[in-house]
Amino acid sequence: MNLELRHYTDVEPVRQTIVDIHVEVRQHDFDLTGPFYSAERFNERLSAHSSLPGWETVIAYDGTEPAGFAYATPLGPNTRWWTSMTTPLPDGFTVETGKRTLALNEIVVRRPWRGTGLAQRIHEELLAGRGEDRVTLLVNPTAGDGKVQALYEGWGYGKIGEQQPFADSPVFAAMMRDPLHRV
Repeated sequence: MNLELRHYTDVEPVRQTIVDIHVEVRQHDFDLTGPFYSAERFNERLSAHSSLPGWETVIAYDGTEPAGFAYATPLGPNTRWWTSMTTPLPDGFTVETGKRTLALNEIVVRRPWRGTGLAQRIHEELLAGRGEDRVTLLVNPTAGDGKVQALYEGWGYGKIGEQQPFADSPVFAAMMRDPLHRV
């Protein structure tokens, strides 16, 4: 495996690659269907995320073949990220400045590269150059019969609550970690 991790801050040159990987993994490999998981809805979310200041993606390539990606966006002062929490968080926890919290929006690895540590490599590469104080993500607690959430816990994330950001999305576990936490 000759993996190269490439950073992008402009979505357009890599949009189709990201959408194609997302569809392959979420719909075909994991059989996640319904409007929320459609290519169109994912592309809408990708457009919304990538239009925000500080958006960045890391895509892993094995030669010329894309193997996986992760992307993240800093939460700005007017973020809606915390509005769909099902239980309140402590005072001040949800105050955002654009530099306090990085939201890891997606991390997806194609089947031939799963189980190789690539997801963690992409994740750590994405966080390595960031200056935010903390990083948050949402995970479907039923994904992989709980194994995906356990993986994030192994990377230093802790569950802080639950949220359902869209009427047709799952209820996600909201997780947080210090970005400098090294596993």
